[in-house]
This record gives sequence, C-alpha cells and structure tokens, in this order.
Amino acid sequence: MKQLGNLPDRFLTEILGQPDAIRRAADGLLDQADTLAAVRRVTGAAGAVVFTGMGASYDACHVPVTLLAASGCHAVIVDAAELLHFRLPSLRPDTVLVCVSQSGESAEPVALLEAVAARPSPLAVVTVTNGLDNPLARADGLHLDLRTGEEEGPSTMTFAASVLVLAALAGTDPGDGERTATALERLLERPEERAADLRHWLGERTTLVTLGRGCARAASEMAALVLKEAAHLPAEALEAGQFRHGPLELAGPEMAALVVATEPATYDLDVALAEDVAATGGGVLLASATGDAPDGVQGFALGDVPPALAPVAGVVPAQLLAWRLAGERNIDPCAFAVGAKVTREE
Repeated sequence: MKQLGNLPDRFLTEILGQPDAIRRAADGLLDQADTLAAVRRVTGAAGAVVFTGMGASYDACHVPVTLLAASGCHAVIVDAAELLHFRLPSLRPDTVLVCVSQSGESAEPVALLEAVAARPSPLAVVTVTNGLDNPLARADGLHLDLRTGEEEGPSTMTFAASVLVLAALAGTDPGDGERTATALERLLERPEERAADLRHWLGERTTLVTLGRGCARAASEMAALVLKEAAHLPAEALEAGQFRHGPLELAGPEMAALVVATEPATYDLDVALAEDVAATGGGVLLASATGDAPDGVQGFALGDVPPALAPVAGVVPAQLLAWRLAGERNIDPCAFAVGAKVTREE
C-alpha cells in the first residue's frame, strides 16, 4: 500500500487506500487480459450467469448482474448459503457460476464449489478472489485476482477492487479505473472534516436506512454492512423502490436515510424519494455525481465516476461515518470482537 503518513488508525488508512487499490486492480486486469477475455467468452455463451458470494463480496455482485441483465443476459445473484443448501439443482450445465470471495476461504463459497465439483455434470466456474493462493482459486475453472494486497479491517479496498473487476467481467473498460481512482482521491480529501459533517448530519437519529437501485445497490448494501461491522450501528439496506412498500412508515425525525442516486435511469425517482422522506422530518443524505439536492435534503458530491463504478464512491459517506462513530465509541474496526475478518464457519 502507498505510504499515507501518520494516520489515526488502520481503518482510515485502508479507506484512503482505495484509489490505489483500484489502480492495482486495473493493472492486474491488463496482466490477466487472456483470462478476462476467456471469462467474457464463457459468460457470453452461457444460458445463465449466476453470481454468488457472502458479505461484501455478495454486495459487489449487484454491479455485474445489473450490467449483464441490461444487455439481455440472464444474470442473477444468489448468496452462497442459499445456493448451497436450497438452490443447487438450479445450476444447469449451460450455467456459468461466478463465485466471489475476497479471501477465497469463506465457508459457504468453499463448500459450494466442493458441491459443484461433486456433481456428475460439468459446470463452468469463474472465481474472483484477492490473491490466487486459496481454495477457490485452486478449484477447476477460470480465476481472476483482485490484486488488492493485505486488508485488516472491514472491506474497503477489496470492495472497490471487486466492483472494478466484476464490472470489467461484465464488459466495461478496465481503463475506467484511473478516472474512478482520481475522482475517489478528490472525494477522500480532508477525511476528518467530511466525517465530522456526516456525524453532524446523523445527529442523534436512531434509525438508519441506505437506499439504492441498479449498480448503486452495491453501494447501499455495502454502506449498511460497514456501519454495522465497523461502528456497531444498526442500519438496513433496501432497494429504493421497495422502501415505499411498507418501510416508508419509518420515515420521520428519528430516521436518517442515505440515498445513493447514481443510476441515470432512476435518478429522478431517487430524488423524489429523498424529498418525500425529508418532508417527514427525516434526515436525508443524497449521494450523487454533482451533489445537487432539493430543499431539506443534504447533498454529497461523488464526482465524475462512471455509473458502473459509482458504488466505490457511493459507499464513502458510510465508510467515513463509520470511522467517526467507531472513534466515538472506542471501537477498533480492525479488531473483530465476535466474528472474524474471514468467516470460515457457517
């Protein structure tokens, strides 16, 4: 990792290390150009492409599923535990299984590939992991390396790299990584100041929801996960359209909502939802490219990032807020009190 000086803690160092992680992932794809081309050929000819993972790896899969489905491919996302125990028969011979695990050692993906290997009919498998010395990358199939390097805290750099690699798998240009890294560097300037502003926005509100659509769901899902994992703050992620179907009743002065509005096709819908929540007295943060926001809504400018890679910027408000809250609560996000960085047990 690039030397970042005397920073307060490892978690913030890893948050600020995301631009270089994106660059390493993009350079890694150049080195793995033949493998990436083979993956694209296999998925392009598939009857269905099933993306699976757990935790942050699962969240990142919202990006390629959205991109491939929009191009007419039958692409779906199923978490590895559900796929392993309940949906394994749905994997037909013309299915390509894309298994994402940043460690390559998580219990459910490892067991899933063992179950797939034991089936009588062959199945095309693609794995995406951080490094290739792990059980998933040793399985039969095509393997892509995130090239992130060491990460101790909740997924930040590995999530950013996963989004880039999975977007490239779905057909985007890996060259977009530099544009994304540059925008992210600007976004991460003065992190302490930005974190203080976000803390002021949250105030004493006790309910927090994170909302997104399309590729932005990767950001909203990851935002809720990092707030729970790093700051022990209960947060719920929902597809933005689903929020109107019941959970809208939570809206009011005690609720905060992070709306990640980076999908052009649904931007107006996201802004309208933000306005409606704000009208109830709820605190709304609207994260978008420009940071423009209607009256009563606080804007957060993400910068010039392609929509497919926007989740790496869209999750930054939650990362910085989680870092600030962890400091207030004397929580070390890199020291897991109950679980572990790598989940090896179901």
